[in-house]
Amino acid sequence: MEKPINKVLIISYYWPPAGGPGVQRWLKFVKYLPEFGVQPIVYIPENPNYPLIDEKLVQDVHPQAIILKHKIFEPYAFASVFSKNKTKKISAGIITKNKKQSVVEKLMLWVRGNLFIPDARVFWVKPSVNYLKEYIQENNIETVITTGPPHSLHLIGLRLKKQLTINWIADFRDPWTTIGYHKELKLSNWAAKKHKQYEFDVLNSCDTVIVTSPTTKKEFQALTSKPIEVITNGYDVEKIEKKPLDIDFTLAHIGSFLSQRNPQILWESLAELTEENKLFAQYFKLKVIGAVSKEVLQSIENFGLQAFVQNLGYVSHEEALTHQRTSQVLLLIEIDSEETKCIIPGKLFEYMVSERPILAIGPADSDFESIIKTTNTGVFFQYHEKEALKSTILAQFEQYLQNNLSVHAVGLQQYSRKNLTAQLVKLLTF
Repeated sequence: MEKPINKVLIISYYWPPAGGPGVQRWLKFVKYLPEFGVQPIVYIPENPNYPLIDEKLVQDVHPQAIILKHKIFEPYAFASVFSKNKTKKISAGIITKNKKQSVVEKLMLWVRGNLFIPDARVFWVKPSVNYLKEYIQENNIETVITTGPPHSLHLIGLRLKKQLTINWIADFRDPWTTIGYHKELKLSNWAAKKHKQYEFDVLNSCDTVIVTSPTTKKEFQALTSKPIEVITNGYDVEKIEKKPLDIDFTLAHIGSFLSQRNPQILWESLAELTEENKLFAQYFKLKVIGAVSKEVLQSIENFGLQAFVQNLGYVSHEEALTHQRTSQVLLLIEIDSEETKCIIPGKLFEYMVSERPILAIGPADSDFESIIKTTNTGVFFQYHEKEALKSTILAQFEQYLQNNLSVHAVGLQQYSRKNLTAQLVKLLTF
């Protein structure tokens, strides 16, 4: 009988007090690993430059988790001297289209793509390997997990694998060279090849690859014969005070609203409904919560919807959960491109257990389209289905007026954080 590994070393850049979606996945894995007899040891930077901060998440760190910290050199900290706002956006992955970029943004993206390979946290690799090699040997750690992005953390695992006898698991929360913003980095031919080579080396040197979507698994299977496991993100049991639904007919988008996620068919549909239906205009509100690009706000204004907007900015994860459960309809928008079919937004799973209907827009054959349909948690539209989208919003509004707007989800338990951790634990055995 296989014996569970007692200790696992998790190498992560994002950790509380970091805010945003990147921190949730391993924060929750670490929460449940002790229940399966696994001691989580989390290695993080001592002085990170997080684009988003959520101090409340510190309370969610499991008391049994051992936290190791080591200093990191952060180029973004120096770049912010010249343009703090643009640096924070690029650090967070918020990249505007080429025609909207300033000279400073273009320069920063060129530096980011061509000098910092695979990313600006690459300077943490060498000191981390030196520090962790000794720690792993002294503490008899057999399994090491690296999670990216930033994908430079996988290079830590790559070097440790070459020097030690370890079971190395590479966790990809997002793809590497096929992710949408990768082509916006203004890569030289040399840099593009370097990214590809690093990706190939990681995929073929680790013992197991974890991905968050079936499409990413299929893409990686073309690059490696190593075992690839799909472990999606998920939802947790959150202690949130129950509050009544919004009085208004609120459509809420929670999370980063990037310029590429600018759903013109949604704004057009809402503009027409507010013009054609006086009752709709009386009750309708659009809530945007999180970082919103200027392009999105400008489009909303262009369609004459600014009077209906409640722009609440970035809020804590706890407050975001409250909005998910009190809004009438939850918006989930993904970029309309081939590269984003594999993206399953982490907030989807929290949306699914909020007991509010999801209104999703994205590319055809998206992985998250399948999840929404099989769990009966909402409706999905492609970017050309404007009339169907408009009709659905109107139908939801009529249900709202009748106090009958609800959702009847099925099969959600498979996406609970505890069940997903059980899947992970199966990979921690020989």
